[in-house]
Amino acid sequence: MYIHELSDWTQFTWNRERLAEPLADIRHRQGRLLGHMEALGFNLRQEAILETLTADVIKSSEIEGEKLDAEQVRSSLARRLGVDIGALKPADRNVEGIVEMMLDATRNYSQPLTVERLFGWHASLFPTGRSGLSKITAGGWREDRTGPMEVVSGAIGRERVHFEAPAAARVDGEMRAFLDWFNANTGTDLVLKAGLAHLWFVTIHPFEDGNGRIARAIADIVLARSENSPQRFYSMSAQIRQQRAGYYDILEQTQKGTMDVTPWMEWFLDCLGRAVDGAQTMLSAVLAKARFWERNQGVSLNDRQRLVVNRLLDGFDGMLTTSKYAKLTKCSQDTAWRDILPLVERGILVRNPSGGRSTSYSLANH
Repeated sequence: MYIHELSDWTQFTWNRERLAEPLADIRHRQGRLLGHMEALGFNLRQEAILETLTADVIKSSEIEGEKLDAEQVRSSLARRLGVDIGALKPADRNVEGIVEMMLDATRNYSQPLTVERLFGWHASLFPTGRSGLSKITAGGWREDRTGPMEVVSGAIGRERVHFEAPAAARVDGEMRAFLDWFNANTGTDLVLKAGLAHLWFVTIHPFEDGNGRIARAIADIVLARSENSPQRFYSMSAQIRQQRAGYYDILEQTQKGTMDVTPWMEWFLDCLGRAVDGAQTMLSAVLAKARFWERNQGVSLNDRQRLVVNRLLDGFDGMLTTSKYAKLTKCSQDTAWRDILPLVERGILVRNPSGGRSTSYSLANH
C-alpha cells in the first residue's frame, strides 16, 4: 500500500523535536551564505548565480537520465541574466524550455503556483510533445492511456515496480488540494515546506514525464521564499544528483510508509545542508576566476582567446590542444596556433611536458 492509498493521506506529520536542531543549523548556514554573497560586487554575484543555475539545470536533468549540453545551458542562462561570457552557443528547444522553467521558479518565487503555470512549465520541458520517441500529453495532466503510472527499474520481463501513482482520474482533485496548501500560509517553516512540497508533488506524479524536474523547481520556489530572494547561490538538484541512489531509496521508503514523514524530512535537510556547503566551493572558484582577470586586466585578448581562457577557468575537461581550441572557437588550426602562442608568451598558458602531435596547454599557476 502506498501513502496516497491511506485513509489519512495528505495529513502529513513529523517529529518536530528531531528536526529542530538540523533545521536551525540549515537556517544558520543559509544566512551565512547569503551574507557572504551580499558582500560581493554585483558582477561576482551574477557570475555565482550563473554557475549555480547552470549546475541546477544540468543536474536536475541528469537525475532523470537526460544529458544536456552544458555550453548551451550556460549560454541560454547568460543571455537571460545579461552576463557577458563572450561567444554564446545557440541552445535547442529542450534546453531553452528547462531554463525558462527554472528561471520562472526562482525569479517569480512570490507568485502563486497555479495549474496554468505548471502546464506552461511542462509544455516548455517537452516542446515537441514527445519524451524520447514516445508521444506524451504536454501541458496537461496524464491520462494513463497505457495503464497505471509506475516508477519501474530492471530489464524487460524482470521489472521491479518501486511506486505506483494515484489513478489519472484522481489527479485533478489531488493537484487542486496540493495547490491550495502550497499557496496558503500554513505556518510551517518554509524550508520544511519545501521538502514536503517536493514529496507531495512526486507522489501525485501528475504528468506523464518531467515530474522530478518540476518537483525540484517547486521546492526551489519555497527555498527562494525562505530566503526572500530570487538569487540562487546553491543547487539542491546538483546535490541530489550526487546522492541519487539515496534519493530514490528514501522516496520509495516514504511512499510505502505512513504519513509520518520524519525520515524524508531529515534526508531533505541533510541534502540541503550539503548543497549550501557545496556553494562555498563554487564561490571559491568564482573568486579565483575574478582574481585571475583582475591580474590580467591589462592584457589584450580577442574574443576567441577570452572564450577559451574562461573555459579553462571553469574547469576544462581534459587537456587543451590546438584541435580542441579550433573546435571550441570554430576557427582553423592555424588560427588556433596563432592565438595560443601569445597566451604562452604572456604567461597565461604553459606548454605541458609532452610535445609533438600531443602538445597540450594548461593555465599557468597564478
